[in-house]
Amino acid sequence: MSWWNVVWGVAAGLAAVWLALAAALVIMRPRGALLTEALRLLPDLLRLLRRLAADRTLPRGIRVLLGLLLVYLALPIDLIPDFVPVLGYADDAIIVTAVLRSVVRRAGLEAVERHWPGTADGFAVLCRLTGLRPPPS
Repeated sequence: MSWWNVVWGVAAGLAAVWLALAAALVIMRPRGALLTEALRLLPDLLRLLRRLAADRTLPRGIRVLLGLLLVYLALPIDLIPDFVPVLGYADDAIIVTAVLRSVVRRAGLEAVERHWPGTADGFAVLCRLTGLRPPPS
């Protein structure tokens, strides 16, 4: 077995993983106006993620996941290149949405609401985006 076989095997594996992640992004993407709203909320979402990652009352696994998300968002390399129509610029919003869904399921919507830096309308959009109902007022 030559080292070229190993290189080709690793390259094929990475390509398969990338295709699976791209397909997952297409399936999980918000529909219609929600995508535009998600992109508008991005500054508030970044502040929310930073605040949640710094909250010592949340489980460590959630904080690690949020830290990894912040690192991904800071990297200049995207999962879907920006020249791909629609998904190119939306991949960050889609990934943030998926992570927030996970955080809300594990930590509760109240923790997210406690750290939300934006308006009540923005929080309502965040709830629609993550597919969760806001707590009753």
